[in-house]
Amino acid sequence: MLKAINEIINFKIIDTDTIDITVGTISLLIIVLVATSLVLKAIRIIVTRKLPKEDKNKFISFFQFIRYIVFIFAFIFALDVSGVNMSVLLTASAALLVGLGFALQQLFQDIISGILIIIDQSLHVGDIVEVDGRVGRVLEIKLRTTRVVTRNNRVMVIPNHKFMLDTLFNWTQNSFTNREQVDIGVAYGSDVELVRKVLFECARECTEVLNEPKVEVLFEDFADSSLNFSLYFYVSDGMSSPYIKSDLRFKIDAAFRKNGISIPFPQRDIHVISK
Repeated sequence: MLKAINEIINFKIIDTDTIDITVGTISLLIIVLVATSLVLKAIRIIVTRKLPKEDKNKFISFFQFIRYIVFIFAFIFALDVSGVNMSVLLTASAALLVGLGFALQQLFQDIISGILIIIDQSLHVGDIVEVDGRVGRVLEIKLRTTRVVTRNNRVMVIPNHKFMLDTLFNWTQNSFTNREQVDIGVAYGSDVELVRKVLFECARECTEVLNEPKVEVLFEDFADSSLNFSLYFYVSDGMSSPYIKSDLRFKIDAAFRKNGISIPFPQRDIHVISK
């Protein structure tokens, strides 16, 4: 029985001076491919079991790509076992492989970064982020790139490795409400209690300003030419913050004029010394 099995395994399908492919070689190749597929499927299930459906689909495409690479290596291994001199082929294409490796280095860095972003859930679609001083809302997270739309309705396509290497400010990591501030200076001698009251009233009149958390007015500093105050408030959408702050400044300017509160400008005294 063992002899018959051995004969079947060693039965040569292709038998030449340089290539020797047997039933055992084909069987080994099939076993490697099947085992690889099962292992990748198990890893995919373990990694993606707690991920949203959209992120699972991204991982499926990534594992499909990995499967193709493993299949190529398995095919090369089978050819090598069959007696094909793969070293000659690899040596002849060494320069091409090195160039391809450098070209794909950035690609794989982006893909690995995308996988880490999806796994640790540090970034989600709809989050408001600040990258290189630009604020935008995340539209789509892919394995290689992330698309972000800015306040000017321009789309930034950001390579995922940038989120791993540079500092990322996620404005909505803890909550979708954002804290903003408007700074204002008033002339020396102004009624500071009246200033605080007017700033509170302006914030209450602005419908986009949230009632909770509460609005705060801080007396920041005694500056050279002014008494500096800051109005701190919360908004539900950080993307509209510039428009809300502009509306507040209009209201503050009108309220200050109505209550006789002056906003100073820097002044300098020049002394001319004559000899």
